[in-house]
Amino acid sequence: MPGADGLAAHWMAETVRLREAHWGPLEDASESRRARAEGRGLAAKILLRARYLGQREKLDELLARWKRGARLALLGLAVAALFAGAGAALGALGNGERPVNLLLALFAILGLHTLTFLAWLLSFGVHAQVAGLGRLWLWLTRKLARSPDAALAPRALLELLSRNGALRWILGGVSHGLWVCAFASLLLVLVAVLSTRRYTFGWETTLLSADAFVHATTILGWLPARLGFAMPAADMVRASNGLHTLPASVQMLWSSWLLGCVLAYGLLPRLLALLLCLYMSRRRLAATALDASLPGYAELRERLQPSSEQTGIDAPDTGEVATRIPSGHGAAQAGRPLVVGIELPGDEPWPVQALPEGMADGGNIDSRTQRNALLESLRAHPPSRLLAVCDARQTPDRGALALLAELAAPAGELRILLHGAAAGAGRSAAWRERLAAAGRPADSLYEHWPPALAWLQHGGDPSQADSGAGPDAPAPGRPQPPLQEHRDGRN
Repeated sequence: MPGADGLAAHWMAETVRLREAHWGPLEDASESRRARAEGRGLAAKILLRARYLGQREKLDELLARWKRGARLALLGLAVAALFAGAGAALGALGNGERPVNLLLALFAILGLHTLTFLAWLLSFGVHAQVAGLGRLWLWLTRKLARSPDAALAPRALLELLSRNGALRWILGGVSHGLWVCAFASLLLVLVAVLSTRRYTFGWETTLLSADAFVHATTILGWLPARLGFAMPAADMVRASNGLHTLPASVQMLWSSWLLGCVLAYGLLPRLLALLLCLYMSRRRLAATALDASLPGYAELRERLQPSSEQTGIDAPDTGEVATRIPSGHGAAQAGRPLVVGIELPGDEPWPVQALPEGMADGGNIDSRTQRNALLESLRAHPPSRLLAVCDARQTPDRGALALLAELAAPAGELRILLHGAAAGAGRSAAWRERLAAAGRPADSLYEHWPPALAWLQHGGDPSQADSGAGPDAPAPGRPQPPLQEHRDGRN
């Protein structure tokens, strides 16, 4: 699963799985059919089914809102971290009126960071996930992305990331990234205030000797010294007890020592941990694979990858049994024009008119079984042109329009014949309105068989579909006459 697109696909699949687990299976006949036709392998088909269901159920919009909320929450926390770092620097140094106790200032700056960083390191030994700022980010994101199904998005993402082992690294990356922002701001403010104010540094104690501070300063200053920061000598450390007046050069050495400690023990560990988390997150996400044995996925195997599938017939319909629906409706050979009847009356013969040679007969579709069989055949053998014959004397319903939409997907081009338009002028007007609302242009509709069959046989420019195709075709350049004027009684 390389990249964010792969993560999004698996996230959508997990969201659909959880939704179906809570509220029952979704009606997915069309989506499963498309997934079977386009996918290679069970996992790919499950991801395709989830994508199509997500688009239909608006789950893709839910995930998009959650991602926007996550980015907004992360941005807000980053701004807060910048202010927190600046505040920590100002709080540790004060206003310059009193001497700065070096060890207390260093503890104020690095104390919480050290505890949380050690807890994160120890979590690897106890197999626990410690990423406080990462958890805070998740909590804030949930607050920003509220909707009836809002809980599905984070739960699906957390379960997905937990299974592939990426959750620890992603939450750790968020936490370390915020700490990097805080330390970057802290160092900038330290440099700014040390450059514009006069500070006096020293150490204070009642119990410890001066040598204890010499050793502490030497140990803490070893790594910053390797990075090029200045290190005060032992006599300078002993003299910085607040009882002696020290020159400005000594105060500069202490400033450099303090900045080096913050960089070496604060910013650098967090930056290295951030880079490690980003690297491991990328590796884990790249290895994400769909577990088809999970509940909700296992039940899809037979629907998306059945042990036997229909592949159509290997010879065209001979027309010897014209009034019978062809078995399986497998006449849709690849590239061949196809005629299909949509719930035409059973007392009429099919096809209503003799079909020219080279055209395939899809039969009169009047049941769910016939519909599914035809769509399976179209997916396997898409026709170059498809003519759907609808009964203009019947009121158009959502089922017929939905079937037309499914037929249009695999066909090279779809046009519609309103059979019986002269006898049902009132309802044919309703058909035109509903089809226009569904996005079908007026020039893709016919009211008579001759121009429709002419287009099916020869194709042509949609704007001239009726041109010269029959006695009712208007002359070139003349507008199409209104529906009422086509009542000549011909079918």
